[in-house]
Amino acid sequence: MAAHCDFSSLELLMKASSKEKVVKVCNDVYVMGSSQSDGLLSSVCESLGTRPNETKKMIESLSSVLKTIIFHGYTEPQEIQSLFPKDFHKNLRDLITKIALDNMNTWKTHSISTQVSLPRLVDFDWRLDTKMASDSISRTSVPTCILQMKVQENQTDVKTTPENHNINVELSKETLDTMLDGLSKIRDQLSSVARR
Repeated sequence: MAAHCDFSSLELLMKASSKEKVVKVCNDVYVMGSSQSDGLLSSVCESLGTRPNETKKMIESLSSVLKTIIFHGYTEPQEIQSLFPKDFHKNLRDLITKIALDNMNTWKTHSISTQVSLPRLVDFDWRLDTKMASDSISRTSVPTCILQMKVQENQTDVKTTPENHNINVELSKETLDTMLDGLSKIRDQLSSVARR
């Protein structure tokens, strides 16, 4: 069974006027989590015609159930249905199971994209330039690599899209060789770990 879940509060979903409203509530609760934002609470109260106190308990319980399903990666209806108590309303259990299975990939993608992580590389471009230097005796040309990266910062607010920043780096031949050597060592280590 899902941890910290009051299954009786989930029966508030039976007050929804249509299955589509239950699907919307499940999506909203999963995406916004049990953070209890006022917008989520009022939206669910309006959809179900319920009071805020009971709705708050239902949101926490539904969030717990959905996160348990995604965390364990349940892909079979029987696995999801085993989370519910035996005396739980059969049609509601089957509906929540169907909604979870239908939205599994979307919710996984959302979870991955909103997890705490380093900034993401969105795009990059590079070019080789030659720097010319001269003195009165000789002329030299030094090759350099100009790397432009577009990086997306971590999301700090559910309602906003994270900003993209451009980073420009100039690498000499020696620095580029060192970086490529380091990256190939990392690749080799990751490959050896993946083979285990």
